[in-house]
Amino acid sequence: PMSARPMRAAASISRSARALSGRRPPVNPADRRNMSSGIVPGSKNLDWENLGFAYVPTDCMMTCTYKDGKWGEFEVQTEPYFHLHAFSNILHYGQGVFEGLKAHCCADGKVRVFNSDMNHERMANGANRLGMPEVPLSLFTEGVDAVVSKNLGYVPPYGKGGSLYLRPLLFGQGPQLGLGTAPEYTFAVMCAPVGAYYKSGLKAVKSLVIDEYDRAAPYGVGNVKCPGNYAADVRPAKEAAEKGYPIALYLDAKERKYIEEFSTSNFVAIDAKGNYITPKSDSILPSTTNKVLMKIAPSIGIDVEERPVAWEEVPTLKEVAACGTAVVLTPIKSITRSGTDIEFGELDSLYKLYTMVKSLQVGEIEDQWGLTRLVE
Repeated sequence: PMSARPMRAAASISRSARALSGRRPPVNPADRRNMSSGIVPGSKNLDWENLGFAYVPTDCMMTCTYKDGKWGEFEVQTEPYFHLHAFSNILHYGQGVFEGLKAHCCADGKVRVFNSDMNHERMANGANRLGMPEVPLSLFTEGVDAVVSKNLGYVPPYGKGGSLYLRPLLFGQGPQLGLGTAPEYTFAVMCAPVGAYYKSGLKAVKSLVIDEYDRAAPYGVGNVKCPGNYAADVRPAKEAAEKGYPIALYLDAKERKYIEEFSTSNFVAIDAKGNYITPKSDSILPSTTNKVLMKIAPSIGIDVEERPVAWEEVPTLKEVAACGTAVVLTPIKSITRSGTDIEFGELDSLYKLYTMVKSLQVGEIEDQWGLTRLVE
């Protein structure tokens, strides 16, 4: 492990560089060492340059069980499998919620988790809606930090554009024939290293409005990150892709007058007034990345409006993007409905927000919003 002296020196250099340019310089790879484990981020020596957004095996995951009204202790599980009873709630009734967030190796050589408190809040809300016990914030944080620390070698090195993708999961298990509370619940945190979603800059894609299917109904669970919300989109998304549209867009199920969200991402845009707008609806899954963008936008003079967005307003929008954890923002080149194309300009204001988030994630700019947490 490093001594405290080089750490203080690195911090001093970081502060000086930030004062001059707003960005922290990279440090020597020898300094990229976790103080508690002595493991260097990126030490697994994967092909970091060609890492995609796909499953890559890691050393372990963390699991914890809720039984008899209380949570147990975390266990380190080296096999990427669950031993489930065949009548478990998750298999028959879909009683489960999951999250997605990332840990990054930063410019100062330290590893930080991005925005995990918002992920915990969303998981807690989902657990409450589906009748599951809430994972306490302390337990959620412990599991997230532990899986990062124990898989530190899989965190892509700073400058490679990658991250360690984290997948917290909560589900009901145990023998349960009828619909009801599960005998016990499992909370797990697993991870996989992922590369930059777009290797050579953001790529604008075409979107197709889905009029033949609904993603979620009013008063349903569209605002919960549960498996069924995603399974319902598999067929519509496949059909859209076969027509040449990589991403699908859903309208509200009740009137089909208002924008809801893309297949797996929130809808964000810059309107004619230059404001950041995003649809407001109880059936939209609240994106944690969208919340970050709304939080930082005022700092660069962009007003934020979270409100119903009517379909008739879409042709007036200057910039449109899909917003999510995997890529932060995907530019939307056009939206097609009933054979009519509506085209949009290249990202400008949204690109500024995109670069701010990417810089925040790797510690290149000061985190004045408290969105990152150091993994000790």
